[in-house]
Amino acid sequence: MGYILAFLAAAFFGLNGSVTKVMMESGLTALQVTQMRVLGAALLGGVVLMILSPHSFRIPKKQILPVVIMGIVGVAFLQATYALALNLLPVGIALLLEYTAVPMVAMVAFFFFKERVRRRIWVSIGFVMAGLAIVAQIWASTLNPLGVMWGFAAAVSLATYFLVGERQLETISPLALLFWTMATATIFWSFLSGWWNIPVGIFSQSVSLQGSLDGVTAPLWVLLVWNVALGSFLPYLLSLAALKRLSATAAGIAATSEVAFAFFFAWIWLLQTISGFQSVGAALVLAGIIIAQTARRSPVVVQADLALETGPIILPEREEDSLRDS
Repeated sequence: MGYILAFLAAAFFGLNGSVTKVMMESGLTALQVTQMRVLGAALLGGVVLMILSPHSFRIPKKQILPVVIMGIVGVAFLQATYALALNLLPVGIALLLEYTAVPMVAMVAFFFFKERVRRRIWVSIGFVMAGLAIVAQIWASTLNPLGVMWGFAAAVSLATYFLVGERQLETISPLALLFWTMATATIFWSFLSGWWNIPVGIFSQSVSLQGSLDGVTAPLWVLLVWNVALGSFLPYLLSLAALKRLSATAAGIAATSEVAFAFFFAWIWLLQTISGFQSVGAALVLAGIIIAQTARRSPVVVQADLALETGPIILPEREEDSLRDS
């Protein structure tokens, strides 16, 4: 059941890349889509948190600044750079570049935080670098360079979120962290996204779903609801449910299937394809990411689409002692 839930979450996240792509090609900018997505996720997270655990809204004062940094760098920048990459690259490749955050985290943990990291990280990096060179076909420059830059910028933002976030989760619940970081990102982009330039009534207009569904239309508000509720919040809850049944490493490896799902849905829906040779490169990158997920001694679960992760639950000292005694 844990694996079923994890793969369902990855499938919803993977499909959402195509939904976002259609929204941006229907008249909305990358920043406007980002603004609405983080706002919707914050509202849903706040409602669920109010119902399930209202006391969890409170966070220690010393953690306010790290949470704000996570909200701006790890969520606001991440969602914007990923959306900008989607504008210029195939969905699967944009997500593949973003997931290179996983080996980045392991390397930073090794060099800067002096964590014990298994030697397999070097194998992981070799796979990722070779695979990216093949996917990008650097000898022919088939990918948009600006799109590749935005993809790597998304990876850096995601890595920042992981490195800061795993320390905050020792005293903040994952759902509360989701709410506060999404709320911070909402406030940040409210001044810069240009939401006030969105044409009145655009959400009631029917837009083409493009690709293999070019003859099918749907109101833009339907795509927005999907993006927020079924493309963001639902898969997050599914991933949390999976974590109750799987180890962090197992759940993290299952989450990397999001890349494969993104390629698949973009292929059958948006008719985006990559060559057989590029498929080999994508497989190498994915293998490197999976190896990197197992390289850290205390691995975290990766959900790149919303920059979500969770670490081990740390009990207060007295509670831990009482449990040990019992």
